[in-house]
Formats: sequence, C-alpha cells, structure tokens
Amino acid sequence: MTFQWMAVATVLYGEIGVLLVLCLPFISPLRWQKIFMIPLWSKMAAFWNKIFLTIIVLLIVLFLDAFREVRKYSSLQVNDKSANTNASTFDHIQMKLFRSQRNLYLSGFSLFLWLVLRRTVTLLTQLAKGMTSHAALETQVNDATEAAKKYMAENERLRESLNEKEGSKTKESAGETDKKLKKEVENLKAELQKTSEALQKANKEVIAVKKQSEGLQREYDRLLEEYGQLQDSLGKAEDKKEL
Repeated sequence: MTFQWMAVATVLYGEIGVLLVLCLPFISPLRWQKIFMIPLWSKMAAFWNKIFLTIIVLLIVLFLDAFREVRKYSSLQVNDKSANTNASTFDHIQMKLFRSQRNLYLSGFSLFLWLVLRRTVTLLTQLAKGMTSHAALETQVNDATEAAKKYMAENERLRESLNEKEGSKTKESAGETDKKLKKEVENLKAELQKTSEALQKANKEVIAVKKQSEGLQREYDRLLEEYGQLQDSLGKAEDKKEL
C-alpha cells in the first residue's frame, strides 16, 4: 500500500473512531460544546473550512483515480480472458484490480464519513445551542410564572381590600340614606299634621257656614210666612172697605 492510500486508510479509521466517540450516549451535546469551546479548537476554527475543503478535494481526486484504476483493470481482465493469457499475468491483473477496488472503497467511505463527521459536529453544536436556549427560556418561564403568581396574589389582596372599602362605603352610604329618609319622613309627618289641622279648621268653618245657612233659611221661611199673613190681612181689609 502506497503512502497516499495509507493516509486515506488512517483518515478513515480516525473518522470511524471520532464518530463512535461522538455517538456515545452518556456525553451530552452541552459537554461537547464545552469541548469545542476550548481555545485550541477556537484557534483551529478559523482554518477549519479551508482544511475541510482541502481534504474533500483530495478525497474526491483519490476516489476518481481509484475509480479509473478499477475500470482500467476490469477491462484488462476481460481482454486477458478473451486472449487466453497465462495464469501469472491473470493473477497480476486480479491483484491490481483488487487493490484498485480496495482504494476505491477506502476513498469513498473516507469521503462519505468526512461529510457525515462535519454534519454531526454541526448538529451537535446546534443541539447544544438549542438546549442552552431552552434552558434559558425555561428559566424565564419559571421566573415569569412566579412573577405572575405574585401579581395574582397582590391583585387578590387589592381586590379584597377594595371590596372591604366598598362594603364600608356601602354601609356609610346606607346609614346616610337612612338618616335622609328619616328626615323626609319627619318632614312629611309635619306637613301631614299641618294639612290635617287645616282640614279640621276648614271642616269647622263649613259646619259654621251650614249652621248660618240653616238659620238664614229658617228666618227666610219665617219672613215668608209673615209676609203671607200681611198680604192676607191687607186683602181682608180692602174687602171690608168695598162693602
């Protein structure tokens, strides 16, 4: 195995090991975020994109080269079979084909796992940020809930105090209303007494007027009788004179 393919195999084994460590369930994303925040990683972060793109380009080149070798030795194997070459040449071509296929798998899986590794690190970072924001939001919600409970308790106390004040005001207003009604009743009683006295006086005056009218009626009747008697006596006197 040449140097470049040994390097590719080393990268592949390293990617597998790192991914296995990243997938351990007892290491939380928050802990990974703390690890990623180490000053060494923060210094490497500035060059991370360049390193990532460089390795991607190298792996793609090696993958295409391995793919070309596989096609080359596959076509040679077919030609040798048709030409009925000797066994040593056929074995040599088979060995070259096997190595090219091995290199193809190494470069292909290295390229794939390199992309998966970057995506895994990105998702872990986003998940850690989400968990941090969720914890902060949960703390804010708990604080807001406690504040709301305090405000509700204060509002309840204020409502009770307002109800008590309104009750006292209602009692005071009811007492004042009773006093006003009593005064009005007393005034009405006084006016009623005055009205009854005036009515009694008017009744007495009416009785007196009736008595006077009855007396006048009797006097009038007596005068009529006397007047009739005088006329009768005058009539008799005139009759005597004529005789």
